[in-house]
Amino acid sequence: MRCSIRLAYLLLYNLLQFSGTTWIFANMTARFLFFGRGAQVGTFYSVGVIMSVCQLLSLLELFHIADGIEKGQLFPRFVQVMERNLLLFVVFVGQEEFQSKLIVCVQFYMWNILQLLRYPHNLLCLVGMPSSSTLWARYTLIIPVYVLSVLTEGISIWQALPYFDSGIYSIQLHTGNFRYVLLAYLPLLAIASSVTVGFLLKQRKQQLDIWNKKLKRK
Repeated sequence: MRCSIRLAYLLLYNLLQFSGTTWIFANMTARFLFFGRGAQVGTFYSVGVIMSVCQLLSLLELFHIADGIEKGQLFPRFVQVMERNLLLFVVFVGQEEFQSKLIVCVQFYMWNILQLLRYPHNLLCLVGMPSSSTLWARYTLIIPVYVLSVLTEGISIWQALPYFDSGIYSIQLHTGNFRYVLLAYLPLLAIASSVTVGFLLKQRKQQLDIWNKKLKRK
């Protein structure tokens, strides 16, 4: 009974995330096809709410691993979840003037591609129908996409720095300007993401070895 509840919950969670991510990706793509470069102005207003919901839901993945209902390394997942949520809610949501920038659209695309590489494989594994193509996308293709995503996160923060010279964050922080907090965060992001890439490479090797062993048994 416990196993069936766990399976149903994980299926529902991954399906919700996959559906939300697919909707965001399709919405953004349709907007760019119809409006061209001008689509970036309203992209955040079109998909920002669903993006925020999906990113907040991703915090549950940390509890999945900590509670043992999902296998995985906690640290790399923590880095990936927190870096997205910090950038989204501190920079993108916190600075309305920055939301129309092209880098925001690029960042949303990178995040969605990452999720679209993860959730289909997760769903197929949950229903007992793993695929070699989704396995390759989940553990191989995801690594360069993650590296590009981190680079765009750094660019986003760098471009957003002038917007923090004034506003709610500079007023609320009495110890200094919030832009220096973001500047200090950049090297931390680089270090944490480098460690995460190492974990991803190790995870890739482990998963491909398991897959190859299963093929040999057949």
